[in-house]
Amino acid sequence: MKPEEPLKVMISGAPASGKGTQCELIKKKYQLVHIAAGDLLRVEIAAGTEKGKRAKEYMEKGMLVPDEIVVMMVKERLLQPDAQENGWLLDGYPRSFSQAKALEGLGIRPDIFVLLDVSEENLVERVVGRRLDPVTGKIYHLKYSPPENEEVAARLTQRFDDTEEKVIMRLQTHHQNMEAVLSIYKDITVRINGDIPKEDVFAEIDKALSSIIENKSKTALSMGAGVSQICQCSSKDGFM
Repeated sequence: MKPEEPLKVMISGAPASGKGTQCELIKKKYQLVHIAAGDLLRVEIAAGTEKGKRAKEYMEKGMLVPDEIVVMMVKERLLQPDAQENGWLLDGYPRSFSQAKALEGLGIRPDIFVLLDVSEENLVERVVGRRLDPVTGKIYHLKYSPPENEEVAARLTQRFDDTEEKVIMRLQTHHQNMEAVLSIYKDITVRINGDIPKEDVFAEIDKALSSIIENKSKTALSMGAGVSQICQCSSKDGFM
C-alpha cells in the first residue's frame, strides 16, 4: 500500500505556451503517465476500434470528434493500471466547459489544474517564427532555435495557420474556452508565468506539485494514525 494517493495533474496553455516542454519535465521527475487526447484518438484509429472508426468518420468529413467519444477514451485511459498506480498528467484536456463537466460527471477530477500564462505578444512571436524541416521533422524557430546551416534553412517550411492573423484567432478561441473550463477548476487552478525561462517555469510547477504530494503524505499519515488508535481502542475494549 502506497503512503499517499498518486498525483493527478491537468495542464493547459495556449498554442506555443511551452506546455509540451513542461509535460516532458513533469513526466521525467514525477514518473506520471502522460495522456494527450490527440494521441489517444490516433491510437484508437490505428487499432481500428469501434470508437476509432467513429472518430475517423468525423475527422474525414472535417468535423470535430464529438465530446462523448473523446471523453470515454480519456476515461478508459485514466482507469488503466499504470495511470491508477503511478498517477497521471492530462495534457491540454479538457478544452471546453462541456468536456470538463463530462469528466466531473464521471468522477474524474485532478489534484491541480496548471495553467501556463504567456503574454499574447510572446505567443504570436513564438508561433509566427516556427519552421518545420520536412526532411527530419524537426521544429525550429527563426529567433530562439535557428537552423544549423544554410542547407537546412533553405528547406524549412511554415505551417499554413502559423500566420499572425490566424494565431490571434486561435488565441481568442482558446481564451474563451479556457475561461469556461476554469470555472470548473477555479479552486485548484495554479497560474504559472510562462514568459520566464523554461527552467524557471518548471521550478514553479515543481514547487506546486511537491506541495500537493507533501499534503497527501500528511493526510495518509494522519489517517493511518487514526486507524491505529481505533484498532488499539477496540482491542482494549475486547472487540479484537
